[in-house]
Amino acid sequence: MQRPEAWPRPHPGEGASAAQAGGPAPRAGAGEPAGLRLQEPSLYTVKAVFILDNDGHRLLAKYYDDTFPSMKEQMVFEKNVFNKTSRTDSEIAFFGGMTIVYKSSIDLFLYVVGSSHENELMLMAVLTCLYESLNTMSRKNVEKRWLLENMDGAFLVLDEIVDGGVILESDPQQVVQKVNFRADDGGLTEQSVAQTFRVSKVMWSWYH
Repeated sequence: MQRPEAWPRPHPGEGASAAQAGGPAPRAGAGEPAGLRLQEPSLYTVKAVFILDNDGHRLLAKYYDDTFPSMKEQMVFEKNVFNKTSRTDSEIAFFGGMTIVYKSSIDLFLYVVGSSHENELMLMAVLTCLYESLNTMSRKNVEKRWLLENMDGAFLVLDEIVDGGVILESDPQQVVQKVNFRADDGGLTEQSVAQTFRVSKVMWSWYH
């Protein structure tokens, strides 16, 4: 799958890349204090995406780096984020040195996590694409019951948007089209959805 060229990419010969190659780093502009230049742009913009229910229990989650290497650390982080955000009307939070954008939908909370210096608009584009793609797939505002019954499809949606922390797509129509193509091609079957639903019910029993 080709990755879109629209997202910022590091340029060889600039900044840290130049320094590693033995060349000088670009100088600060006139009147610009040293050390205040923007950090090098990075492909790796997303640290994690997760969806929680109204009680803060995990339904879907993917982490793209080792900030929280264990399941226990991830779930403690998710619970803390939920406690900080579930009773606010804002769509952005700063927590634990990270930027978090989020949205609620009926009985769900959707979160996208980036580093503290990450572009909030890029994170919000991921969140909006995920939300609208799931709404299109469910033919209504996505809710917990539908998500549990279609977890396999929800992961396919997420994988079309973010791969290894890299933003691949921000157009919900393109995401849904690709997911439907993979389903028609045999990637998503009634059997796989049923198996995922059984796993989801087991996970549900763990948290209750």
